[in-house]
Amino acid sequence: METVAFIADNIDVIGTRAIEHISIVFAAVGIAIATAVPIGIAITQSKSAADTVLYLASMMITVPSIALFGLMIPLLSPIGHGIGYMPAVIAVILYSQLPIIRNTYTAIANVDPALREAAQGMGMSTWQRLRQVELPLAVPVIMAGVRTAVVMNIGVTAIATYIGAGGLGTFISRGISQSDPRQLITGALAVSLLAITADLFLGFLQSLLTSRGIKVEVAQ
Repeated sequence: METVAFIADNIDVIGTRAIEHISIVFAAVGIAIATAVPIGIAITQSKSAADTVLYLASMMITVPSIALFGLMIPLLSPIGHGIGYMPAVIAVILYSQLPIIRNTYTAIANVDPALREAAQGMGMSTWQRLRQVELPLAVPVIMAGVRTAVVMNIGVTAIATYIGAGGLGTFISRGISQSDPRQLITGALAVSLLAITADLFLGFLQSLLTSRGIKVEVAQ
Protein backbone atom coordinates (compact mmCIF):
# COMPACT_ATOMS: atom_id res chain seq x y z
CA MET A 1 0.00 0.00 0.00
CA GLU A 2 2.90 2.36 0.67
CA THR A 3 4.14 1.85 -2.90
CA VAL A 4 0.67 2.55 -4.31
CA ALA A 5 0.47 5.73 -2.24
CA PHE A 6 3.95 6.75 -3.43
CA ILE A 7 2.93 6.24 -7.07
CA ALA A 8 -0.27 8.26 -6.59
CA ASP A 9 1.63 11.11 -4.91
CA ASN A 10 4.32 11.20 -7.60
CA ILE A 11 2.36 10.45 -10.76
CA ASP A 12 3.44 13.73 -12.39
CA VAL A 13 7.11 12.99 -11.74
CA ILE A 14 6.68 9.45 -13.06
CA GLY A 15 5.13 10.86 -16.23
CA THR A 16 8.02 13.29 -16.70
CA ARG A 17 10.60 10.55 -16.19
CA ALA A 18 8.72 8.27 -18.58
CA ILE A 19 8.84 10.95 -21.29
CA GLU A 20 12.59 11.34 -20.74
CA HIS A 21 12.98 7.57 -21.01
CA ILE A 22 10.91 7.35 -24.19
CA SER A 23 12.73 10.26 -25.83
CA ILE A 24 16.10 8.55 -25.35
CA VAL A 25 14.98 5.14 -26.59
CA PHE A 26 12.97 6.22 -29.61
CA ALA A 27 15.46 8.86 -30.77
CA ALA A 28 18.25 6.29 -30.54
CA VAL A 29 16.32 3.45 -32.18
CA GLY A 30 15.12 5.81 -34.92
CA ILE A 31 18.72 6.69 -35.76
CA ALA A 32 19.70 3.03 -35.45
CA ILE A 33 17.05 2.03 -38.01
CA ALA A 34 18.35 4.68 -40.42
CA THR A 35 21.87 3.26 -40.14
CA ALA A 36 21.41 -0.45 -39.45
CA VAL A 37 18.86 -1.24 -42.18
CA PRO A 38 21.11 0.08 -45.02
CA ILE A 39 24.07 -1.77 -43.49
CA GLY A 40 22.03 -4.97 -43.30
CA ILE A 41 21.04 -4.60 -46.94
CA ALA A 42 24.58 -3.77 -48.08
CA ILE A 43 26.23 -6.78 -46.44
CA THR A 44 23.95 -9.19 -48.30
CA GLN A 45 26.31 -8.64 -51.25
CA SER A 46 29.30 -10.17 -49.45
CA LYS A 47 29.41 -13.10 -47.03
CA SER A 48 32.76 -12.02 -45.61
CA ALA A 49 31.52 -8.47 -45.04
CA ALA A 50 28.39 -9.84 -43.37
CA ASP A 51 30.42 -12.05 -41.03
CA THR A 52 32.71 -9.13 -40.08
CA VAL A 53 29.91 -6.63 -39.46
CA LEU A 54 27.79 -9.07 -37.47
CA TYR A 55 30.81 -10.08 -35.41
CA LEU A 56 31.61 -6.45 -34.55
CA ALA A 57 27.98 -5.75 -33.70
CA SER A 58 27.91 -8.85 -31.50
CA MET A 59 31.03 -7.66 -29.68
CA MET A 60 29.41 -4.28 -29.03
CA ILE A 61 26.34 -5.80 -27.41
CA THR A 62 28.49 -7.81 -24.99
CA VAL A 63 29.96 -4.63 -23.44
CA PRO A 64 28.25 -4.03 -20.07
CA SER A 65 25.91 -1.07 -20.29
CA ILE A 66 27.35 0.71 -17.26
CA ALA A 67 30.84 0.42 -18.81
CA LEU A 68 29.67 1.79 -22.15
CA PHE A 69 27.88 4.71 -20.50
CA GLY A 70 31.03 5.38 -18.48
CA LEU A 71 33.15 5.29 -21.63
CA MET A 72 31.00 8.00 -23.17
CA ILE A 73 32.04 10.47 -20.45
CA PRO A 74 35.70 10.98 -21.45
CA LEU A 75 34.90 10.65 -25.16
CA LEU A 76 32.21 13.36 -25.19
CA SER A 77 33.49 15.62 -22.40
CA PRO A 78 35.71 17.64 -24.81
CA ILE A 79 32.57 18.83 -26.62
CA GLY A 80 30.66 19.48 -23.40
CA HIS A 81 28.36 16.43 -23.52
CA GLY A 82 30.10 13.93 -21.25
CA ILE A 83 26.93 13.29 -19.27
CA GLY A 84 23.22 13.55 -19.95
CA TYR A 85 21.09 12.95 -23.00
CA MET A 86 23.67 12.66 -25.80
CA PRO A 87 25.88 9.89 -24.38
CA ALA A 88 22.77 7.91 -23.45
CA VAL A 89 21.41 8.15 -27.00
CA ILE A 90 24.75 7.20 -28.56
CA ALA A 91 25.09 4.16 -26.30
CA VAL A 92 21.57 2.98 -27.11
CA ILE A 93 22.24 3.47 -30.85
CA LEU A 94 25.24 1.16 -30.55
CA TYR A 95 23.26 -1.47 -28.63
CA SER A 96 20.47 -1.35 -31.24
CA GLN A 97 22.69 -2.19 -34.19
CA LEU A 98 22.95 -5.97 -33.84
CA PRO A 99 19.27 -7.01 -33.79
CA ILE A 100 18.35 -4.65 -36.62
CA ILE A 101 21.36 -5.42 -38.84
CA ARG A 102 21.05 -9.16 -38.25
CA ASN A 103 17.32 -9.30 -38.97
CA THR A 104 17.63 -7.08 -42.05
CA TYR A 105 20.46 -9.20 -43.42
CA THR A 106 18.59 -12.44 -42.71
CA ALA A 107 15.34 -11.18 -44.25
CA ILE A 108 16.90 -9.86 -47.46
CA ALA A 109 19.25 -12.83 -47.89
CA ASN A 110 16.36 -15.30 -47.56
CA VAL A 111 14.08 -13.76 -50.18
CA ASP A 112 13.05 -16.48 -52.63
CA PRO A 113 15.48 -16.39 -55.60
CA ALA A 114 12.55 -17.12 -57.91
CA LEU A 115 10.97 -13.80 -56.91
CA ARG A 116 14.20 -11.98 -57.73
CA GLU A 117 14.36 -13.67 -61.12
CA ALA A 118 10.74 -12.78 -61.81
CA ALA A 119 11.41 -9.15 -60.91
CA GLN A 120 14.44 -9.09 -63.19
CA GLY A 121 12.37 -10.65 -65.93
CA MET A 122 9.89 -7.79 -65.59
CA GLY A 123 12.72 -5.36 -66.24
CA MET A 124 13.11 -4.04 -62.69
CA SER A 125 16.38 -2.40 -61.72
CA THR A 126 18.23 -3.47 -58.59
CA TRP A 127 16.76 -0.51 -56.67
CA GLN A 128 13.22 -1.21 -57.92
CA ARG A 129 13.55 -4.87 -56.98
CA LEU A 130 14.73 -3.93 -53.51
CA ARG A 131 12.01 -1.33 -52.95
CA GLN A 132 9.06 -3.17 -54.48
CA VAL A 133 9.85 -6.82 -53.82
CA GLU A 134 12.56 -7.51 -51.26
CA LEU A 135 11.85 -4.86 -48.60
CA PRO A 136 8.07 -5.50 -48.46
CA LEU A 137 8.82 -9.20 -47.91
CA ALA A 138 11.47 -8.38 -45.31
CA VAL A 139 9.36 -5.96 -43.24
CA PRO A 140 8.06 -8.51 -40.67
CA VAL A 141 11.55 -9.78 -39.87
CA ILE A 142 13.07 -6.28 -39.79
CA MET A 143 10.30 -5.09 -37.48
CA ALA A 144 10.95 -8.07 -35.21
CA GLY A 145 14.53 -6.82 -34.89
CA VAL A 146 13.31 -3.31 -34.12
CA ARG A 147 10.98 -4.66 -31.43
CA THR A 148 13.85 -6.58 -29.87
CA ALA A 149 16.04 -3.46 -29.90
CA VAL A 150 13.36 -1.26 -28.34
CA VAL A 151 12.41 -3.67 -25.55
CA MET A 152 16.04 -4.45 -24.74
CA ASN A 153 17.05 -0.79 -24.68
CA ILE A 154 14.17 0.32 -22.51
CA GLY A 155 15.90 -1.76 -19.85
CA VAL A 156 19.37 -0.52 -20.78
CA THR A 157 18.24 3.12 -20.63
CA ALA A 158 17.35 2.67 -16.97
CA ILE A 159 21.12 2.55 -16.35
CA ALA A 160 21.56 5.92 -18.11
CA THR A 161 20.37 7.69 -14.98
CA TYR A 162 23.88 7.15 -13.57
CA ILE A 163 25.29 9.55 -16.19
CA GLY A 164 22.61 12.16 -15.60
CA ALA A 165 20.25 11.23 -18.44
CA GLY A 166 17.18 10.98 -16.20
CA GLY A 167 14.46 8.54 -17.16
CA LEU A 168 12.67 5.96 -15.07
CA GLY A 169 15.95 4.56 -13.83
CA THR A 170 16.08 7.55 -11.48
CA PHE A 171 13.58 5.81 -9.20
CA ILE A 172 15.62 2.61 -9.23
CA SER A 173 18.92 4.33 -8.44
CA ARG A 174 17.37 6.40 -5.65
CA GLY A 175 15.58 3.36 -4.28
CA ILE A 176 18.92 1.56 -4.04
CA SER A 177 20.92 4.48 -2.62
CA GLN A 178 18.20 5.45 -0.13
CA SER A 179 17.15 1.87 0.72
CA ASP A 180 13.62 2.86 -0.32
CA PRO A 181 11.68 -0.11 -1.73
CA ARG A 182 8.83 2.19 -2.81
CA GLN A 183 11.00 3.97 -5.35
CA LEU A 184 12.71 0.75 -6.42
CA ILE A 185 9.42 -1.03 -7.10
CA THR A 186 7.98 2.05 -8.81
CA GLY A 187 10.94 2.29 -11.17
CA ALA A 188 11.03 -1.43 -11.97
CA LEU A 189 7.27 -1.56 -12.52
CA ALA A 190 7.28 1.54 -14.75
CA VAL A 191 10.14 0.22 -16.90
CA SER A 192 8.40 -3.15 -17.29
CA LEU A 193 5.06 -1.58 -18.25
CA LEU A 194 6.80 0.73 -20.73
CA ALA A 195 8.55 -2.23 -22.37
CA ILE A 196 5.30 -4.20 -22.65
CA THR A 197 3.42 -1.21 -24.06
CA ALA A 198 6.16 -0.46 -26.59
CA ASP A 199 6.25 -4.09 -27.74
CA LEU A 200 2.47 -4.20 -28.19
CA PHE A 201 2.50 -0.92 -30.13
CA LEU A 202 5.33 -2.07 -32.40
CA GLY A 203 3.59 -5.41 -32.92
CA PHE A 204 0.50 -3.52 -34.10
CA LEU A 205 2.70 -1.35 -36.36
CA GLN A 206 4.38 -4.47 -37.72
CA SER A 207 0.97 -5.89 -38.60
CA LEU A 208 0.03 -2.68 -40.42
CA LEU A 209 3.26 -2.65 -42.43
CA THR A 210 3.10 -6.32 -43.38
CA SER A 211 1.57 -6.86 -46.81
CA ARG A 212 -1.74 -8.68 -46.97
CA GLY A 213 -0.27 -11.49 -49.09
CA ILE A 214 2.30 -12.36 -46.42
CA LYS A 215 -0.39 -12.36 -43.73
CA VAL A 216 -2.51 -14.78 -45.77
CA GLU A 217 0.50 -17.06 -46.41
CA VAL A 218 1.38 -17.14 -42.69
CA ALA A 219 -2.25 -17.86 -41.74
CA GLN A 220 -2.32 -20.82 -44.12
